[in-house]
Amino acid sequence: MTTFATLFLMLIVILIAAEVFTNALEHLGEKLKISEGVTGSLFAAIGTALPETMVPLLALMAGTADTRLNEEIGVGAILGAPLMLSTLSISLMALAVLKKRGIHGHFTPERTGLTRDLNFFLAAFSFSAIALFVPHQQAAIRAAIGFTLVLTYFVYIMLTLRASAHLVKEGHGTEAHEKMFLCRLGLPQNMLMILIQLALGLGLLVAGAKGFIYGVEDASRLLGISPLLLSLLIIPIATELPEKVNSILWIRKRKDTLAFGNITGAMVFQGTLLPAIGIMLTPWEPRQEVLAGIVITLLAALWVRLMVSRGQLKVWHLAVNGAMYVSYLIIVLS
Repeated sequence: MTTFATLFLMLIVILIAAEVFTNALEHLGEKLKISEGVTGSLFAAIGTALPETMVPLLALMAGTADTRLNEEIGVGAILGAPLMLSTLSISLMALAVLKKRGIHGHFTPERTGLTRDLNFFLAAFSFSAIALFVPHQQAAIRAAIGFTLVLTYFVYIMLTLRASAHLVKEGHGTEAHEKMFLCRLGLPQNMLMILIQLALGLGLLVAGAKGFIYGVEDASRLLGISPLLLSLLIIPIATELPEKVNSILWIRKRKDTLAFGNITGAMVFQGTLLPAIGIMLTPWEPRQEVLAGIVITLLAALWVRLMVSRGQLKVWHLAVNGAMYVSYLIIVLS
């Protein structure tokens, strides 16, 4: 019971930290006068992706004394995050508006930004899949793939920022809808307070992620499940709650651009930088759970991309992504 109580406590810490961090990011976006696309795909996406990001980084660089355990937690968290985002998280948006919009209802995100996100993710994650079959002895090739993934994300950032000014002129500027948390304590709202709140959120994220690593180690032993499988399934579900909650709130308010950008921007972030680390620091190899996860993630992202290219993104289209997640569970648990 102590183990699962610890996991639950760390989850609460992570959720509070992500909320504090994201709240500050929205105010930063408004103060800098940037578009919803930048706030959703870059600021909010990176902010709410930090819990998942911290888990594999800390596992690989400052985890337990068991190196193999650290590597399995790292690989599971790296690959589990894009899998959850492209399947379960996206399908939850459909569920959130099913009653109001109907099964054949439409989503209306800003298409150029959504298309850019999905294109970058599909290209980058395909490289990650190819790296599974590169022998460990080919260190130079692995390093080249990792460098390409990092470079891809920086190109993505530049293109997203370049599109911001035009979108703001079209009325897609960022607006913070809640008062900043520190300001509710009577503190002034300025850039310094925004940066302080960002730092507080980041510190809590690191502490929560570190505690989660040790909780996963103990839980895997108690349940008799491999750390890799537990990390693929449990860590992403727990740490991605900020993305799910934020996107569900935004989609219910018909802020489709922010809702989709929050998820697809996180997909690009976690489909480039983290796999680069995994390729270079872990035994990145095509085990059944890993290969199945990558294939289903790519299929889920490709499905949404094809529906966007047709000009209509309907509620039932995203429900298909949920079915893909169920398929993954059947594959790895059977």
